Amino acid sequence: MANTANLALAYLEAAQSQKHVTVNEALSGLDVLVQLSVLDRDLAVPPASPVEGDRYLVAAGPTGAWAGQEDRIAAWQAGAWVFRIPRNGWRAWVEDEALPVFYDGGAWTDLFRAGASDVAKAPLGARTSFRILEESHTLALAATSDTAIQIPDRAIVFGVTVRVQTAITGAASYNCGIAGETSKYGGSLGIAAGSSNSGVTGPTAFYADTPIRFTAVGGNFTGGVVRVAIHYLALGASL
Repeated sequence: MANTANLALAYLEAAQSQKHVTVNEALSGLDVLVQLSVLDRDLAVPPASPVEGDRYLVAAGPTGAWAGQEDRIAAWQAGAWVFRIPRNGWRAWVEDEALPVFYDGGAWTDLFRAGASDVAKAPLGARTSFRILEESHTLALAATSDTAIQIPDRAIVFGVTVRVQTAITGAASYNCGIAGETSKYGGSLGIAAGSSNSGVTGPTAFYADTPIRFTAVGGNFTGGVVRVAIHYLALGASL
């Protein structure tokens, strides 16, 4: 049976019997995917008492009825879990965090790019802009964790700010920096929820896309979410 290209919903076939089954399956698929809002994205074990229509993004290392469904959309429909495979560019609202997330590169990420604020613009189109790249980063279960956002090639960075959104576990503190300079934007930072730091370095030019690296101190990361923002200057050539 042929399916639609984007949502993988089954088409009706000529002379098909019980057409209502196919139609109802397609409607159920639309009910899951349209205006996607999920209850949580941090669960690896299915909730014990789901309610009809509940939706989740399956976390890493899923078990039980969710085994093998990492990063998929899990929906409780007609007394069973139904899974949908996301595609790049899909968006969802995570209700328990009041946060939008995006599916890109095989993973869900809450990645935001703030609009640029021009400091100066020349008649032929050249411009100088202050910009911010921002991410709510779920720490990898390891000694280090690199962000999805990156300091752009040719950016002039003034600093990196962080705030612990969900308490960090497994480490006594953490450093914020880049590969080779792991505490460039802050060392031995607090792990409690609400802890923050403004890692000011002064103007520093970068000549390659470079992720921010968090390094655990006193043990590997076992959990935690850190909101990180890269504050930088960008130069735009004439049009």
